[in-house]
Amino acid sequence: QVRLVESGGGLVQAGGSLRLSCVASGRTFSIYTMGWFRRAPGKEREFVSSITWSGGTPYYADSAKGRFTISRDNGKNTMYLQMNSLKPEDTAVYYCAADRAGGGTDPYRYDYWGQGTQVTVSS
Repeated sequence: QVRLVESGGGLVQAGGSLRLSCVASGRTFSIYTMGWFRRAPGKEREFVSSITWSGGTPYYADSAKGRFTISRDNGKNTMYLQMNSLKPEDTAVYYCAADRAGGGTDPYRYDYWGQGTQVTVSS
């Protein structure tokens, strides 16, 4: 089993920044891909970004490109999501996820999930 714990959410004004963290514990050696997803009120969970645990090419949703940066620190078993130029439409619960294979943009392919952290962007 892998346990994921997110932190770093909060309330920020439009144009501001936040950095989310996700700490992995347990059988972290089994992780191949980690990703960030979000769920806004009344909407489906959607892909934000992903990166392989080995540090391969990151992937971003179009909504995140140019504003968000995903990274990981294997020594700390931690993944980050730096979010800049935040918009009210970024308001959502952000979830960290881990997959033992290729991951991708489909949330159903991910094996492990954190509890989520709320991000609220005011206009």
